[in-house]
Amino acid sequence: MWWKLFFLLLYFSMLFILARFCEAIVWYETGIFATQLVDPVTLSFKKLKTILECRGLGYSGLAEKRDVRELVENSGELMQGELYSALKNEKEQVGSDSSTTFSGEMHFYELVEDTKDGIWLVQVIAQDRNPLLSTANWGKMVQKVSQFGIRTGIFNCSSDSRYCHKRGWMKSTLIMSVPQTNASKGKVMLKEYNGRRIETEHIFKWMTAHVASRIKTIRFSEQLMDDWYQMEKQPVKMFLFARLLQPPAFFSALSIKFTGRIEFIFVDVRNWDNTSCLEEIGVQQMPSYILKTPEGIYRYGNSTGEFISLHAMDAFLRSVQPEVNDLFILSLVMVNLMAWMDLFITQGATIKRFVVLISTLGTYNSLLIISWLPILGFLQLPYLDNFYEYSLKLLRYTDTTTIASWVRADWTFYSSHPALFLSTYLAHGLLIDYFEKKRRCSNEDQNANNLEWLSSLWDWYTSYLVHPIASFQNFESDWDDDPNFLLQRLAFPDLWLRPLVPIDYIKNLPTWKFRLAQSERLNPVECDNLQKTMTNPNGGSSGDQEVHHYSSEVLHNNDGCSAATKSKESWSGGGEQDTDWSHWPCGMLHCTECVVCLENFETDCLVMGLPCGHVFHQQCIMVWLAGGRHCCPVCRQHATEQLEPE
Repeated sequence: MWWKLFFLLLYFSMLFILARFCEAIVWYETGIFATQLVDPVTLSFKKLKTILECRGLGYSGLAEKRDVRELVENSGELMQGELYSALKNEKEQVGSDSSTTFSGEMHFYELVEDTKDGIWLVQVIAQDRNPLLSTANWGKMVQKVSQFGIRTGIFNCSSDSRYCHKRGWMKSTLIMSVPQTNASKGKVMLKEYNGRRIETEHIFKWMTAHVASRIKTIRFSEQLMDDWYQMEKQPVKMFLFARLLQPPAFFSALSIKFTGRIEFIFVDVRNWDNTSCLEEIGVQQMPSYILKTPEGIYRYGNSTGEFISLHAMDAFLRSVQPEVNDLFILSLVMVNLMAWMDLFITQGATIKRFVVLISTLGTYNSLLIISWLPILGFLQLPYLDNFYEYSLKLLRYTDTTTIASWVRADWTFYSSHPALFLSTYLAHGLLIDYFEKKRRCSNEDQNANNLEWLSSLWDWYTSYLVHPIASFQNFESDWDDDPNFLLQRLAFPDLWLRPLVPIDYIKNLPTWKFRLAQSERLNPVECDNLQKTMTNPNGGSSGDQEVHHYSSEVLHNNDGCSAATKSKESWSGGGEQDTDWSHWPCGMLHCTECVVCLENFETDCLVMGLPCGHVFHQQCIMVWLAGGRHCCPVCRQHATEQLEPE
């Protein structure tokens, strides 16, 4: 998990460097920055209207370019990045229609009347009547209001005529829902459009007037000074000082979105003669967007990415005064980006990568939700109010720095260009995959194909169902030897309750070949073979396990090499007197029969002894111990006692 977090932070660092590199390229080619101011005089009449559309200011009565330019200047400074975003959004919104069609009363109530922090514009079509706005005009209206976070919908009374009679909607009209109070989750009021003119500009002006009425407006200097130094429960306030009749639509829309968190105040300074009070509180120019916090004042618009638009100011205010839902969404994005790193870190077959990815996504998201439940409970405790306030204070100090403004600008840029974000993430993942392959070049499993990995996965799954403990320790299950083993295992109540015991002690148990004494000499070839057998009784490499081998051979010649085999006929005469016990490990009991399989030890068979002294076939006792029974089959003494400190 820590490696995934490291790779994710490395990816964010690469995005930050890439954004600075792109800014340098743009500056080199054009000689301008995104934060460079634009003179409205140099813009065309169409571009000026586009800026006013994005800021939410009406220009229906302004026919000359000079009046439109003055309105742009009075609403705020224009930057190159804001102009680029406005022109880009205008192209993307052409032909887009995101209206909701309501099916009845309950659907309308859930989305419109029960929504406490949003604005709705609904076109009501009376039964057997034509709509108030035509399809073309309604599409223009949707494009105009959607950029301010205003949702739209259509309610056809033919789907629920009873509800229309109840509301008094006997003719086609427009309904706007706005929160009635400034309290969080307050009541919603429905406003009906009663104007005679049905142009989009007049309808939009009617909407912005109703929304702006919710914002506290200050028109006198004495009232400003009283409000500025007044100590209230809401410590964070957003002031707009401008020479406008009413605040822009984006400012009014943000006041509804941040209801209960930030108080929005509009200061109309058109008729002010005395500006000394403005200089006293730090307002140097008009217009000014001032954020007042307990830590001081912050002038919005001086840093990177702080444009006079809805999305830019929304990102700024969310970082300064976030709510729990914002932090949860941020953590959800971070956790899922970390989980997707498994697709590149995991080596091997393609199906294996996606299986691991799905497992990681489910695990991480489940742990995230489980972790947030106690956090939400703690935040509701009254004893943590001071901790919550100090956390917000630290967050405000951090988010008003220059680096924080760069991060917000990059977030806005990459979120508006998802193709660039996904391509860079894929490139970063491929680099991780390349270096992981180099680091794990000795791993044989990475070259396995899909069928081989699925086969191994199925073998492990069946082994886990039959024998859960042994499957985790890479031992063969008893299922291979006895197909009826599953029925036998179900008869034991401790099927899933056996503790996980380390099995490293098995490789330290003494293992040797069982041999019988013989008086015949061996030829030199057999002597050499016997010496090789004594060196490695298994006849080959033993892999990573180092096993102690012993031999029960009797040396009858001067060369120190003789056979210890016994023919079948020697067993009929008693047999034990022909067995040489001199080379058995110390403490091992002398026996010629395995009590696990009830078979006699044959010549050259591998036997293994336990700390208690009982001896068995190596294969029989390995299956017994690997099955989770870490004791002797005869005396039930623990086989791990030799590892315990004395």
